[in-house]
Amino acid sequence: MLRVNLSTRPFYNERLVHVLLGLVGLVAGMVLVGGLLELTALSPKRAALSAGASRDEAATQSMAAEAVDLRRKLGDTDLARVVAATGEANGLIDRRLFSWTEFFNHIEQTLPAGVMLMSVRPDVDAGTITVAIGVIGRRVADIDSFIRKLEATGAFADMLAREEQVTDEGTYRTLLVGRYLARAKVGS
Repeated sequence: MLRVNLSTRPFYNERLVHVLLGLVGLVAGMVLVGGLLELTALSPKRAALSAGASRDEAATQSMAAEAVDLRRKLGDTDLARVVAATGEANGLIDRRLFSWTEFFNHIEQTLPAGVMLMSVRPDVDAGTITVAIGVIGRRVADIDSFIRKLEATGAFADMLAREEQVTDEGTYRTLLVGRYLARAKVGS
């Protein structure tokens, strides 16, 4: 019978285990030192950002207090007048940006021979331009062709015939309503 006690058998690769444990300890130490260096490098930046945030918070509170004082001085009626005047000024600016030349170039390029332009009314509201175009056509097909050509330019969308009437001459008077998407360059 063979007597072997495996629990007391010596482990011959102790040196390899010590080297691996030493490498793991060295890597852990390097990571720790790198983290400490990064912490010391970022501390001044954190302090500067914290000071900037404090300054900005103080400025915000100061401006809020000034706004409250200004509202008290203006009163509700004056504030409502200022808001209305601002809205009117913004509307005038939006209308100024509308290019009639570009608009009529699109109309001229797409207007079929059987359709006459009678009226044009743009409505600029909050950056959206809605146009109402009055036309008279010999046939409904001519007006439909005009609508398709307008939308094919990419400058018009959702063009619909809102009102249609047959005139005494046998033509069709139609009001087309849709969105005008093209925006002119400032200064045109």
